[in-house]
Amino acid sequence: MATDLLLIALLIAGAAFFSVAEISMAAARRLQLRRLADEGDGRAARVIAVQEAPGHYFTVVQIGLNMVAILGGIVGEGALTPHFAALLGLVLAPERAQTIGFALSFLTITSLFIVLADLVPRRLGMNDPEQLAMRTVGPMSLLTTLLKPLVWTFNGLSDNLSRLLGLPQKRDDSVTHHDILALTAAGTLAGAVASEEQQVIINMFELDTRTVETAMTTRERVVYLSMDDDDTLLRNRVAEAPHSTYLVCGEGIDEILGYIDATDLFQRVLLGQPLSLSACSDSGLVKKVLIVPDRLTLAEMLTQFRQAHEDFAVIVNEYSLVVGVITLNDVMSTVMGAMVVPHDEEQIIRRDDGSFLADGSTPVPDLQRVLGIEEWPQAGQYDTLAGFLMVMLRRIPKRTDHVVWQGWRFEVMDVDRYRVDQVMIARQAPVAKAAGNHESA
Repeated sequence: MATDLLLIALLIAGAAFFSVAEISMAAARRLQLRRLADEGDGRAARVIAVQEAPGHYFTVVQIGLNMVAILGGIVGEGALTPHFAALLGLVLAPERAQTIGFALSFLTITSLFIVLADLVPRRLGMNDPEQLAMRTVGPMSLLTTLLKPLVWTFNGLSDNLSRLLGLPQKRDDSVTHHDILALTAAGTLAGAVASEEQQVIINMFELDTRTVETAMTTRERVVYLSMDDDDTLLRNRVAEAPHSTYLVCGEGIDEILGYIDATDLFQRVLLGQPLSLSACSDSGLVKKVLIVPDRLTLAEMLTQFRQAHEDFAVIVNEYSLVVGVITLNDVMSTVMGAMVVPHDEEQIIRRDDGSFLADGSTPVPDLQRVLGIEEWPQAGQYDTLAGFLMVMLRRIPKRTDHVVWQGWRFEVMDVDRYRVDQVMIARQAPVAKAAGNHESA
């Protein structure tokens, strides 16, 4: 019996080895292995090579696991059944004792293999996959060489069957932005990545979908200078609204002449020169401005800035009317989010009662992230909260107008002329289905 038990222990150890080799190879992270390989660990490079072509490796694993399982059943039945039958024979008939003894032997061997050869090794392999994969890749490579005829045969059969069923022949190792976001979310849960850092990464990927209108300074907030402004008017305007760059226009904001840097104005003041733009029109003070369409994404806007070597641009619509201006700082503030935006300048402010006070110019992606609303009605027809309200109400919103969508009530609190200034967003109890998805007042 001692010899049989020793053989069973060896079989369990063999099955545990194959289980660890399988799960650690599958779970080993490519980035960690690449780092170890760059540090000079040759075993990590071997693991990466196996992951790129894992067919032979996992064929050996399956051969080993199945052979060990079959041998374990044969050895276990012959080793334990007689002893169980002998003990049960003291109280039961011989035939019944033999049947129950076989069942107990089967359950014992199966339980040992499940716990010691499968569950525990796989848990170890998941806890530290890179190190265990590097430790097992050497012996597994040796077994792959020894069993090469069997591996070649089984792999050929498997490949032909996969082709017949239309299954992919190679593993797809491409990393998508969804994979990166999932990793950062896991890092945030583990405490390795700060929530603000996670948000920066999310914002980076949104640059390809968010338009320039979500980050621009809107038309009514643009401070511009006119060529006919005298020194006094220019000084007062710059003092009241200090900026690094000013748009220069003719009769109105839609007659764009260029832009001027505030540093150039300050330099003229220090030198005692006149500020009147008409008096120095030939001095190169007014520079050519970059003009872009309003349908550009923020990623495309960054490309425009880089190609033009500028950090200031005017945004126009399809009718060549100015809708706003945007700077490189606006784009980067969109990426950095709360890490650089002061609390009193945030567009969405959470109140103590769980409701939110939002600016009408708040981009829809920001609302989606805060409120958890995945689907928006008539998506693509608007970029901001004010646009959402206009589409839902089918008119210019007024104070006390409200819209209900996905369990949230959006109520207009303040309107500055025709611009939606403040909107209160609060949870609302579910309404009857017959009432529709939205309502207006």
